[in-house]
Amino acid sequence: MANSKIVQGHQARKRFGQNFLSDNHYISRIVDAIAPQEQHHIVEIGPGLGAITEHLLDKAGKLEVVELDRDLIPRLEDRFGNNDHFTIHQSDALKFDFTQLKNSEQKLRIVGNLPYNISTPLIFHLLEQRHVIHDMYFMLQKEVVERLCASANTKQYGRLSVMAQYFCQADMLFVVPPGAFSPAPKVESAIVRLMPHTKIQNPVNDADLLAKVVTAAFNQRRKTIRNSLKDWVAQEQFEQIGISSTERAERLTLNDFINICHFIENQHD
Repeated sequence: MANSKIVQGHQARKRFGQNFLSDNHYISRIVDAIAPQEQHHIVEIGPGLGAITEHLLDKAGKLEVVELDRDLIPRLEDRFGNNDHFTIHQSDALKFDFTQLKNSEQKLRIVGNLPYNISTPLIFHLLEQRHVIHDMYFMLQKEVVERLCASANTKQYGRLSVMAQYFCQADMLFVVPPGAFSPAPKVESAIVRLMPHTKIQNPVNDADLLAKVVTAAFNQRRKTIRNSLKDWVAQEQFEQIGISSTERAERLTLNDFINICHFIENQHD
């Protein structure tokens, strides 16, 4: 297991949030969880030094990687460039158009060891492009994975939980300890699987409205919803929705938020 700051001659960069996975046991577990097949079109975000890339390329029909660090591009080219099924995009994943990569009936499978500082905005960026995505497997800070998968009435439950679960099935698969990386981060990591719903069971007409309502509700968690959502719903109207106006955001389920949006949309019809 590599634990030095320099892995194979590359200095991990703090500004890119680089922590390279270097433990073969966890590399194998992650690849087994993804279960790449010959017919799959996989996109890896932040391949780094190629620890997972190598195994994905062995099994997947097509692998494209999105890497921001220009210094890593030649190394990836040297290792994998001779493979016809491999393509590198030197780009910032937060600005990258993933829809341009889909060129067949096969939806994309997205994987990545995401830097902690961009994980939440990147997940929202990908959810906007979910129509071309079959599933996503990410290594994230464990705390972020817990928030993605959290249920109502828990400390971790918040805006990220509600919005991610509106669009996806979210499951924490397993925890990865700091020692599996070089350099070792100060926090535990975990693998999450996000699978966009093929059909949202109880859709709102306007997902942007849902996002605004959820954000307002959680911006001041200690406030009751009659205060945090007063711009949309009057106190006496919550009873019509079947929700107490004295509840706080963390006690509302995804379906409660959807029903609030349906009520607001009907008011404006």
